[in-house]
Amino acid sequence: MTTRKKFHLDKRNGKALGVCAGTANYLNIDATIVRIAIVLATVLGAAPWSLIAYLVVAMVAKPQPTGGFGAEEIGSTRASAHDLRMTMRDIDRRLAEVDSYVVSSNRRLSQEIDELR
Repeated sequence: MTTRKKFHLDKRNGKALGVCAGTANYLNIDATIVRIAIVLATVLGAAPWSLIAYLVVAMVAKPQPTGGFGAEEIGSTRASAHDLRMTMRDIDRRLAEVDSYVVSSNRRLSQEIDELR
């Protein structure tokens, strides 16, 4: 079951009213691309209508909900327990490799450390 992504103004990352940043979040693209597209559309002939549309969206759209503890960075999709378990196993494996490299009797590594002293 998937939930549909909703449009919200992103006033935290926005320059003026958060419309372009909110659009970029909704489309999963960079906000700079949306800003350039809006400016180009305005300059190339849609001047009154693009500005009116921008202001209407700024007045009608709801701001992005903010939760405590950095909830806005987490995203709208939740990871399953299996995905989290696999991610943690991968992190544990990589940490074990680093630990075994640092703790091992690696002559070259110990020579480099001695040279740095």
